[in-house]
Amino acid sequence: MAGPRGSSGKRAGASAPTGSDPSEVMGGGRLMTVRVKTAKKRTVSSTLWLQRQLNDPYVIEAKRRGYRSRAAFKLEQLDDKFHLLAKGGRIVDLGCAPGGWCQIAVDRVGPKGKVVGIDYLEMEPVEGAQTIQLDFLDPTAPDILKQMLSGLADVVLSDMAAPTTGHTQTDHLRVMGLAEVAYEFAAEVLAPGGAFVAKVFQGGTERSLLDRLKKDFALVRHAKPPASRTDSAEVYVVATGFRGRK
Repeated sequence: MAGPRGSSGKRAGASAPTGSDPSEVMGGGRLMTVRVKTAKKRTVSSTLWLQRQLNDPYVIEAKRRGYRSRAAFKLEQLDDKFHLLAKGGRIVDLGCAPGGWCQIAVDRVGPKGKVVGIDYLEMEPVEGAQTIQLDFLDPTAPDILKQMLSGLADVVLSDMAAPTTGHTQTDHLRVMGLAEVAYEFAAEVLAPGGAFVAKVFQGGTERSLLDRLKKDFALVRHAKPPASRTDSAEVYVVATGFRGRK
């Protein structure tokens, strides 16, 4: 089942300096550490998770900027590096909940652009984006997205992830399955010169998909944005310069 982005960024315990880059705060700034005591009804693991959230510079900065989650910074950093979101661009966001990537996309393509998104989780509307609550794996989803897009896309983004099992190989296969389904859709809607971005796990993209991307795009790279937690296995495949449908 196509999964959403994590909804981290819902809480924060302090404010980063105005205009600061969270990575700079994490790298060299001073940030007061918030320690959380284990409550009777809270497990040790949940206490550690809460403590990490309260002390995460990206969570803090996401709250300050009004982003739905810290994941917004992942797209911001990928765009800064690869220049994906041009003014007036048409963007599709697969697995868009809770909406952080839609927020970044809307801001960067501007009022003349178009952003459409889909997720099976309910989410608050993002101003400037058109979203639908539906599992992307539903057979009707691709056609509905095409109707919403009403034309070709410049970028297809996929941050979809299946719930993890703890078994590395199984989790890798699941996320790669979502990346492959996402690209099947992208290949149908991308305009020539367009880009495709999808979450994969460390170890990279499966050879069959990677070979196809290298054939269909001018350049294919893997990237792990600074906002991606160091203990996370996620990386992103970024394919640019779509050669067009045969």
